[in-house]
Amino acid sequence: MNNPVPDSFVYNPPMDPYIRIIHQDDDLLVLDKPSGLLHVAGKDPALWDCLDYRVRQTFPTASVIHRLDKDTSGIVVFGLNKKAHAFVAMQFEKRTSKKSYVARVWGQMEGDSGHVDMPIATDWERRPRQRVDWENGRVAQTDWEVMAREENATRVRLRPRTGRTHQLRVHMMMLGHVILGDEFYAEGPARIAADRLQLHAEELSFKHPQGHDCHFVIPCPF
Repeated sequence: MNNPVPDSFVYNPPMDPYIRIIHQDDDLLVLDKPSGLLHVAGKDPALWDCLDYRVRQTFPTASVIHRLDKDTSGIVVFGLNKKAHAFVAMQFEKRTSKKSYVARVWGQMEGDSGHVDMPIATDWERRPRQRVDWENGRVAQTDWEVMAREENATRVRLRPRTGRTHQLRVHMMMLGHVILGDEFYAEGPARIAADRLQLHAEELSFKHPQGHDCHFVIPCPF
């Protein structure tokens, strides 16, 4: 039996635009996912509305290649046939695709850049939260670079070398600088400092199934 959505949880996915396509060809769709929309449907029937459902209404052969968290916005890619899906998905699996995110984090980060190498595992008692687990966690690595400094926050560019669930959110928390507006890992002023998770998938590069290099950019909306 599926676990019901808690009474306190309200899922109101954004409706305008319903979907936003930034590139379309015979093999791929590249879209701008808004914050607040599930990438795939949740287990509870109340969580049926998602980017995957919306895309397949118009493109029935479309398939999810990679995912973003519900509250993360930005670039996502769908395959439109099995060959294209497999070709691009392999690049994500082999870590040859290149991803770049923008985030606003709480406080002033020391230094201008750095590298995080902390293994991540599911926090089973507090799912869907994740945690650093030095014994049983899966390898998780993130490069970060300061873009700008604000009074109580730092704007950073994040380049994940791996693709673990909540990787960027957990790594920033472990550095002592949670992402603003993060409902899972931020508390107090950091949580209410923004009306959405301040994390956006801005750039994505990979090789197209037809052999040419692709590079897409969706400018950060915050």
